[in-house]
Amino acid sequence: MAESVTSTPLYERAVRVGELLFVSGQLPIGDGGLLYPGRVGQEVTVEQAREAAVLAARRCLDVVRDELGSLEAVKGIARIGGYVSVGEGFVDAPAVVDGASWLALDVLGEKGHHARLAVGVASLPLGACVEIEMTVQC
Repeated sequence: MAESVTSTPLYERAVRVGELLFVSGQLPIGDGGLLYPGRVGQEVTVEQAREAAVLAARRCLDVVRDELGSLEAVKGIARIGGYVSVGEGFVDAPAVVDGASWLALDVLGEKGHHARLAVGVASLPLGACVEIEMTVQC
């Protein structure tokens, strides 16, 4: 097994490649901790998970603001990726990720239009119900 390097992170919260800023997946963590842990369709409702997606997307935009100095530097959102922890038989991940899409449009207006991925998964880090990533044109 390779020796661990604790002083160097394994990944960056955002990486810029040309005109694109790739923001790593963000969880719905606020001042009170993780919002709505669990699986959608079991412990978490669609409405709760959608609220969590809004918070995770807001965290993505916070990273964008930190990296670019301002959201004014954003030319557009190229893509939003949404991963939803789902219970057996739950098939409406897009309804959850809608929260992230609505936030992008609300905050950025026309520049908030984007391509999107919404997929259901068996589990997410920390037991989160949703994780959102973003690719931004700048």
